[in-house]
Amino acid sequence: MTEAAHRRSLLRERDPHQHNRVTFVELFFDLVFVFAITQISHTLLAHFTALGVLQVTILMLAVWWVWVFMSWVTNWLDPEQTPVRVMLFVMMIAGLLLSTSIPKAFDSRGVAFALAYVFMQVGRSVYFIFAVPKSETGHRRNFLRIAIWLSVSGVLWIAGGLADPATRVALWLAALVIEYCGPAMRFRTPGLGASTIQDWTVEGGHLAERCALFIIIALGESIVVTGATFSEAPWTVPAIAGFIVALLGSIAMWWVYFHLGAEAGSEHISQADDSGRLARLAYTYLHLPIVAGIVVSAVGDELLLAHPMGHSGAKEMLSMIGGPLLYLVGVILFKYTIRGLLQLSHLVGIGLLIILIPFAHGLSPLALSAATTVIMLIVATWEAISLGRSPAETHSDATSA
Repeated sequence: MTEAAHRRSLLRERDPHQHNRVTFVELFFDLVFVFAITQISHTLLAHFTALGVLQVTILMLAVWWVWVFMSWVTNWLDPEQTPVRVMLFVMMIAGLLLSTSIPKAFDSRGVAFALAYVFMQVGRSVYFIFAVPKSETGHRRNFLRIAIWLSVSGVLWIAGGLADPATRVALWLAALVIEYCGPAMRFRTPGLGASTIQDWTVEGGHLAERCALFIIIALGESIVVTGATFSEAPWTVPAIAGFIVALLGSIAMWWVYFHLGAEAGSEHISQADDSGRLARLAYTYLHLPIVAGIVVSAVGDELLLAHPMGHSGAKEMLSMIGGPLLYLVGVILFKYTIRGLLQLSHLVGIGLLIILIPFAHGLSPLALSAATTVIMLIVATWEAISLGRSPAETHSDATSA
């Protein structure tokens, strides 16, 4: 393909010796999802029942899926070109409608949520088909398969939005099963077959950076919740202690993911021959429990600051233990995919969190949150000491070698 034709196709230009950085317009697009994550955590806090947790899980799965699909698309399309930017801005508008519908998605705004979601999923896929030239047969056929799969699930999304709340849960769960099975089944479609690994070749460093930035978004939302709640609470000694514990917990989460894991993942996928397969597993699927763990932990922080010396009930136990547990499970699986080993520090952290469960009922929210934060700090410190070197030192050695 000539350079002029490549520009007309709106595809990114790829240099095999370096990865494309995340653009400002991609970061601007992600601001919508800062709001979406905030809406999800507040909705979970307001509806912390068995049904509420199920409903919020459905919404979390949907928000992650629409974001990660967009990240795949902007891995191929060039956001610096005006037509792609316009598409992103249109998707931002739909994403804002999606986000504002979250608190009442299972009440009066089910149709709005469903229409916004289907528009983003199907519309983006159809746009991609027309954005690349006919010579890009693999890309076009791949996104035709994706558009068909998302159209089928889209019918269930819209039908669920029109249905009563109980039926809506069932229909939206069925839609999510279809969508989450799609990449694993390589979007096998009658008449078109399945996509190949070559169809999913990505610029790995860019996708790794996109997902790392989404982790920052989720951690940022957690800090915003902590700061907003603390600013309105009486500044008593327990409240101040709770604020410090919550902030240390966020710092520990950042350290566990970013100290070495994020950079190692970026380097590994950038050099991998099967970058598409790795991106599908490590970044599309395994980052979901990491983000979910941060969201659940943010709910625990808000409960902590509201009643630091109160009673630890089911809400406190599920959020303060469940959040870090989800996070560590996601991180250890992600790092296993990258490094091929299960880190002992993370396994011990998971084990300590599980051991803590029978004792949680007798602890105050402050004591419970302090215990989980100490466990996360142990994991972070253990990993840093056991690996022995900073990311900068490791990168310097690799460069000199």
